[in-house]
Amino acid sequence: MSIAQHYHERTKYDPKTIHAKSHALNWEEQPILFKTYPVGTSFDLKPALEDSSVEAGSWWKRLSKLLYCTYGLTGMIPTLGEPHYLRSSPSAGGLYPAELYLISRGTPRLPSGLYHYQSKTHSLIHFWENDVWTALQSACFWNPVLAGTQLALVATAVFFRSAWRYQDRAYRRIFLDTGHLLGNLELACAANDYRPHLIGGFADEAVNQLLYLDADQEGAIAVVPLADRLEIGENLSLTRTALPAATQREFPHLEDGQLLNYFHQATQIEFNANTKIDWASTDATDASVVGSDDSDETTSHRADKYNIPFCLKVPTLTSPVDWDANLDGLEQTMINRRSTRAYTGEPLTLDELKALLDFTYQPQHYIDQDLDGSPDYFDLELVETFVAVSGVTGLEEGCYYYAPKAQELRQIRFKNFRSELHYLCLGQDLGRDAAAVMFHTADLEKAVSKYGDRAYRYLHMDAGHLGQRLNLAAVYLDLGVSGIGGFFDDQVNEVLGIPSDEAVLYITTLGRPRR
Repeated sequence: MSIAQHYHERTKYDPKTIHAKSHALNWEEQPILFKTYPVGTSFDLKPALEDSSVEAGSWWKRLSKLLYCTYGLTGMIPTLGEPHYLRSSPSAGGLYPAELYLISRGTPRLPSGLYHYQSKTHSLIHFWENDVWTALQSACFWNPVLAGTQLALVATAVFFRSAWRYQDRAYRRIFLDTGHLLGNLELACAANDYRPHLIGGFADEAVNQLLYLDADQEGAIAVVPLADRLEIGENLSLTRTALPAATQREFPHLEDGQLLNYFHQATQIEFNANTKIDWASTDATDASVVGSDDSDETTSHRADKYNIPFCLKVPTLTSPVDWDANLDGLEQTMINRRSTRAYTGEPLTLDELKALLDFTYQPQHYIDQDLDGSPDYFDLELVETFVAVSGVTGLEEGCYYYAPKAQELRQIRFKNFRSELHYLCLGQDLGRDAAAVMFHTADLEKAVSKYGDRAYRYLHMDAGHLGQRLNLAAVYLDLGVSGIGGFFDDQVNEVLGIPSDEAVLYITTLGRPRR
């Protein structure tokens, strides 16, 4: 068992032990959710966002809208103390572990150096003015995209923000939350004439040092060069997004509370000047990263994983969701998105479920709306989807496997699961009253064999990315949606008939919202 598999087993919720492991929150240690820099030059992005006289396609307007739709503050809930702020990207428990940094190669508008996105004031703070682009290229093993771009975003995570509430299991939620952010970034880039190029394979320590992070408290999660689609020279070829790391199969006994930090260190890629990467290849084994296991197969072009004989197969091909002219409906949805707190229990229609699946899994259908037909993920071939249907008009109740290549739902179990879903989702009414509950899963052993223990990061970010597309489509269609990261892991497979080698990554509930 690798450390990734050990971590997954150790952080499972189990009905027999969940109450014994629960803990009271220490409100005196409640984490601060905004990172500040006392020294630096501030670039205020609000005028470009709010001033109607600023030309719609101007450089500053595009960058301002991009950052706002990706991770900006979009709402506020008054409280007795500091107000609780809401962002365009959802976060488990409203803890927002992610931070966004912008690195500039040096442009007439943004001098070279390091910038931090201050979401609370919607501004950039220029806290380091030296040229660091070459150091970024080196840390990313000379990914060719960085040779043709001028800007890059780096998503980092402040671990304690989530661990304060979710303890060691927080590592799962941190990467799901980062996946939500990446989902927003992908779509906000398309709406503002950028193309994000996702990099998950980088030397962690080098990037952390580049950004002056305290590696015990915060770590780099993803590097995303931004290609400007209005610049001919920045319409770049796609490269691979994920590199393997070591697989650690021997590790010390770890007490509760020590597991998260240890696991994060184990998933890192070490800097090695002799590492050679074939960036054009899609095979993870082409990277000579120390400790990576050899894979005996590539899955780039395989068929849908499960093709159950004699099962009910329901085609899901449908008309694409119409996001309005200039993607105005999409941008407004990112700003207005909220997680549903309660469902009515009323059914969805099959057409609505088809529309949700289409936008989430079939990006090629949205090229005519100027969205990316092949957005970057780390490795979607490793992520599977199951849907528990409790109330969808025109669709039999039961559990279905969604086959994205065939574009059909394949029924694997026949019954209404409302009461079981209530139980599996830790007694949350969202599971019981939802019309459909979507499960993202992965064969963890297979993923680790391909990418080492770092696979755990990739899987959860990809699941969060899919979940965010699902979120936005549901909100736009006036449906309810809410992600759930807490569930009885093993019991999900047993109850729904999902194969036991599929580790559950994420749950998204869908239904009619209670107004």
